[in-house]
Amino acid sequence: MKKTLNWGILGTSFISGEMADAIVKEGNTHLYSVAGRSVATLTEFANKYDIKNTFTDFDMLINDPYVDIIYIALPNHIHHDYVIKAANAGKAVLCEKSLSIDMQKTQAALAAVKENNTFFVEGLMYLTHPFINTIAETIKSGAIGEIKSITGQYCAAIEQFVNPDSKGALYNLGCYPASLMHLLIKQQFGSEVSDNYQINASGLRGDDGNICESAATIQYSNGITCQLHTAENYGLHSSFTVLGSEGSLVLTSNPWLPDASGNSFAITKYEQKTETITVEADGNGFLYQVKSIREALEQGHKVLQRPAATPEDSEQIMKLLTDWEAATLASLV
Repeated sequence: MKKTLNWGILGTSFISGEMADAIVKEGNTHLYSVAGRSVATLTEFANKYDIKNTFTDFDMLINDPYVDIIYIALPNHIHHDYVIKAANAGKAVLCEKSLSIDMQKTQAALAAVKENNTFFVEGLMYLTHPFINTIAETIKSGAIGEIKSITGQYCAAIEQFVNPDSKGALYNLGCYPASLMHLLIKQQFGSEVSDNYQINASGLRGDDGNICESAATIQYSNGITCQLHTAENYGLHSSFTVLGSEGSLVLTSNPWLPDASGNSFAITKYEQKTETITVEADGNGFLYQVKSIREALEQGHKVLQRPAATPEDSEQIMKLLTDWEAATLASLV
């Protein structure tokens, strides 16, 4: 008989609820345990999802032999600590984005995953959704020719809700357009190009001292120029455009919050009529993330298949984000 995989969730924030909803809806794994610092919030969360096993000690949950998958839904600056602990305990690990806030912590976390040969994926959940696969395959098919330029933007008024130690807009929101840009550049040109770029940026600091808004220009070694912008102190706006040698692809829905319906993008051959493509699905990105992880573990895999982020992708995305941060800070001196 196939064993039902048990989830253990670290943290009781909004994002933990999104994942819990997805685990329940997917229905083929078990929401086994949850840990939180606040007893009141922990009890409320456990009651809502009928979770029998609760902990105020995160290490106790991690080391529970009945837990198979650890979902780390804690602030960015402590992600690496719990990735290391979960990997050392031999657990499968889903770590919420962004993986960390610097390269030293990122590399320490990924080294623990490698040393323990355990499953790992960063929670860029949108990459597991059929919408992103359709976008990637459309570009791969040559529908707009070779990529020449990418422009991506994500803004949302979340500044008051995030932990100041999570390092602001780049790691909370900028990771979305950065990771989608990385996926498409790497898919078309490979790691040799996607790892080699120059970046210039400018921005603003928020009241907490973190970067609250930034715009970056990335010049890749093959001449491709991309522009990214993010802000966490106003708006709810997403945009993403890929210009190719023969046409353009413009996302007409939010690619970072794909759902069962309403997912669409437009393909335009230059100076020709626009074609709109819609993608229907069974649910949102969290649902597909749960499904993808379950299937991978059942098949004995240690990573998800692209377009989901591999550990190598996560390290490259974090390098891009930390370089973006450094370039922005340099402009503020």
